Amino acid sequence: MTQGSAKPARFPLALERVGQAGSAAKPRETLRPQRPLHEAARDARARTVPQGLGLDSALVRQRMVQRLRGEGIRCEPVFAAMDKVPRHLFVDTALAIQAYEDTSLPIGHGQTISKPSVVARMIELLFDGASARAAGHLGRTLEVGTGCGYQTALLAQLARRVVSIERLRPLYDKAVLNLAPWRLDHVRLVYGDGMLGHGPNAPYDSLVAAAGGDDLPPAWLAQLAVGGRLVAPMHRWGGRGQVLVVVDRHEGGLVRTEHESVHFVPLKSGVV
Repeated sequence: MTQGSAKPARFPLALERVGQAGSAAKPRETLRPQRPLHEAARDARARTVPQGLGLDSALVRQRMVQRLRGEGIRCEPVFAAMDKVPRHLFVDTALAIQAYEDTSLPIGHGQTISKPSVVARMIELLFDGASARAAGHLGRTLEVGTGCGYQTALLAQLARRVVSIERLRPLYDKAVLNLAPWRLDHVRLVYGDGMLGHGPNAPYDSLVAAAGGDDLPPAWLAQLAVGGRLVAPMHRWGGRGQVLVVVDRHEGGLVRTEHESVHFVPLKSGVV
């Protein structure tokens, strides 16, 4: 080192000399463990509420619909309804991230919200009924087992009138809350025994059930209109698991057919 050269700085430096060497360096912004409250409030006001981990995006529902197309569902009205109704709003917050997977989810009290593919298939079968085919909609519809209200919201997009029955009071109350923002004047929620159907609004052009038993309750068959169709999970004749059972009422009587294997909660009578 030549004489007169600056000596290297030694540490520790005096406080007044910190930052002097390299005077061209820009002063750093003060680090804060949290943003000032006014900035946080400003950003919160600018957000769309709720964001729901991106679940409010229409693209999420569209991807679900595309998967259903790939699984063989072909009913365009069903796709339109599923594209419109956000499924994650009908499940518990902790499960919302799974709402658009093809899986059933618990909704409490031993009940579940059915897989999207099963819901879509059952409504697709309803649309193949004589009355629905002719009208292009599900007409007057009875749903047995409201649950959290998701399928009810779908049916409301597809039917002229929906009556939905729930036997479990806590789920009935939950469905009332979930559906209230939709302001569905043509939907009636009933707390009652679904096995009895709902005579005051019968007959029904479409009837769909979200629970399976050993056989179809006589009240359901009695309340089905001519040209109407019933879709419900029932034990296969012979007791080998559940299948989707379809019943069509014609002028000459009832015709029953069996379709895919499914697994639903048991059909029970009474109210709780």
